[in-house]
Amino acid sequence: MDNYCGKRLDGRYEIKEIIGVGGMAVVYKAYDNIDDRIVAIKILKQELLENEEFRRRFKNESKAIAVLSHPNIVKVYDVSFGDRLQYIVMEYIEGITLKEYIEQQGYINWKDAVHFLTQILRALQHAHDKGIIHRDIKPQNIMLLQDGTIKVTDFGIARFSRGDTKTLTESAIGSVHYISPEQARGEVTDDKADIYSVGVVLYEMLTGQLPFQSDSAVSVAIMQLQQEAKRPREINPEIPIGLEQITLRAMQKNTRDRYHSAAEMLMDIDQFKKNPAIKFDYSYFVDKEPTKYVGAQRGNNVPISKPVAEETEEDEYDGRKKAIAIVGGIAAGLAVLALIIVLFVSLGQKVELPKFVGMNYNDEIFENEKYKDFVFVTQNVNDETKELGTVIEQSPNEGTKVRKKSKVILKIAFNDENVLVDNVVGKTADEAKKILEEKGFVVSIVEVYDKLSTAGLVFKTFPSENTYAERGSTVTVYVATDESENAVKVPAVVGDSADIAKELIEKVGLVCKVEEVNNAENKGMVIFQSPDGDTSVEVGSTVTIKVSNGIPESSNATVSFTLPKGVGDSGTIKYYLNDNLYKTEKDILFSGKSKSIEVKGSGDDNTFVVTANDKKIYECKIDFTKVPGVVSDGKDFAYTDDITLPNDLVEKLKAEAESELKAAGFTNIVFKTVADDTIEEGRVIKTDPAGGSKYPADKKITVYISSGPEAEEPDTDEGSGD
Repeated sequence: MDNYCGKRLDGRYEIKEIIGVGGMAVVYKAYDNIDDRIVAIKILKQELLENEEFRRRFKNESKAIAVLSHPNIVKVYDVSFGDRLQYIVMEYIEGITLKEYIEQQGYINWKDAVHFLTQILRALQHAHDKGIIHRDIKPQNIMLLQDGTIKVTDFGIARFSRGDTKTLTESAIGSVHYISPEQARGEVTDDKADIYSVGVVLYEMLTGQLPFQSDSAVSVAIMQLQQEAKRPREINPEIPIGLEQITLRAMQKNTRDRYHSAAEMLMDIDQFKKNPAIKFDYSYFVDKEPTKYVGAQRGNNVPISKPVAEETEEDEYDGRKKAIAIVGGIAAGLAVLALIIVLFVSLGQKVELPKFVGMNYNDEIFENEKYKDFVFVTQNVNDETKELGTVIEQSPNEGTKVRKKSKVILKIAFNDENVLVDNVVGKTADEAKKILEEKGFVVSIVEVYDKLSTAGLVFKTFPSENTYAERGSTVTVYVATDESENAVKVPAVVGDSADIAKELIEKVGLVCKVEEVNNAENKGMVIFQSPDGDTSVEVGSTVTIKVSNGIPESSNATVSFTLPKGVGDSGTIKYYLNDNLYKTEKDILFSGKSKSIEVKGSGDDNTFVVTANDKKIYECKIDFTKVPGVVSDGKDFAYTDDITLPNDLVEKLKAEAESELKAAGFTNIVFKTVADDTIEEGRVIKTDPAGGSKYPADKKITVYISSGPEAEEPDTDEGSGD
């Protein structure tokens, strides 16, 4: 590997240091002496330059990604296509990869995961709108800034790896965990391949685990093709059901069942953010082609079937010839797997079918290891005399001997209150209404302009077709209308300045509503708009734009303080941000050394407190509106062990008691004179609290002094003073 450190490229870029090494390129930190800024330069490895096809593709696609301009995409400033050196000059990012953050945290709480996911999807939608498919979405290619901003990197690079004809090796293991099934098969891919990869990234953020893991890259790729991932909530029960549904829909193996675009996935994310308890009516568990199905179950306990991905036969020649690097290995692995299956089927022994009739499919059969030798196809039959989920018929019958992995058809009882929503897309409103009302639904017709649908015909329903809904519930039918004469296209203004965006929006007859939002970067730039660009709306409609005010939503601050010393071997350190417990660390050695902690928060007036064994040892203020957060007004507090209150003060003179208490270390001593005919005047009657126990040095100690029998009771308090 050539090392360009210390060299200058094209008389402009002074290479400082290596900041990353990948399979195809080395990334350097450099100084651009023309624009006076720090940049990152990705230089392609020498061996890739020897491939003429790769060089041509790199040149063409580098030009393409240079046109991308979005707050969540790393900017490309410059490209070079020399015979001996090809490189891309990019925005330099101070941060860590999302992969590193996941590894640090173990897993990411779902609110932060949704925040990151939203930014990734916005970046992808921008790229897809420009005709650019990433093809290598993974946490290693996503940068996380201190303020929580996401930056997607390496756009378009993954597609070049199709020129590499090596078989799948361990060097591919970093990407193979995230590729879509169609990529694994070597098919021509579209933007839905990126959606699948985003689903895997979300799965990993929420659970801290990859959905498919193996020591062999080929094995992982085959799992992507054939296996279903464990549900995220089985790993992390804190994940809301709706977010799990979004994750699994993005990861559907059949592209028809997956989100069709990043924008569509963002719509569900927005609904989820408004109502985290939401449950979606997705249709990807519906039995459409029984011969290709494996049993599954719905959230409402209605037994249905789940499709496995089909093989696509209409691959383009170029896609086959220049398939991604893993295809050779996958093909070899599948060939071996097919040979094993053929031999097993021809030579394997038959097994006897047990009696499934009368069993509950959901509780006793589904995913039961005892029945792994059979492939179940379920058919729902209305039978109110049987408990929901009960098998009422099987084919072949009990006792029949069949080969392993044979198909077994099970007819399952379900309750008539749950009715299948027929597919009425493409029908007129009257036709759809008649069909659905015959099923027992209440039908609501909503006319909506949709540029992709034929006017007068249904283009979607809610709940969606082929899902189950309760008899008597409302099904909303959306019917496309002709484009209004007053409709205009909303300008796409994300990435523009607020002034320019407002001018463009008002120019076409729309009202612009400007909202300032916290965002550390791109002050004055539009970072979000609603409705989206290129959407058709009525003249006079309001377009809301959110403009960065240069203040981060949140940032990190490093707080340093000194640990106690000489007060015990170890103890518990607690951190409080604005009186709320932020973090607890146990068994910390009280060494007297300096200790630091990274604190994340928002706002400019925050109080941060550190305690040791519940005694305050440090306090400061933190301003999170700066990046990084600014720490000020730091103050240390002395730490002392609790001390024992003397228990032999009774009947001692006041002066003696005061002396002993001060000698023990107590600083808050109060004397109270009371009448007492049993104790000589001027002597101690008792202390409050009583002696013999340990208390903090500043604990208030009240000493009661006798005034003799004649004094009035109570008398005055008298502090000791230090």
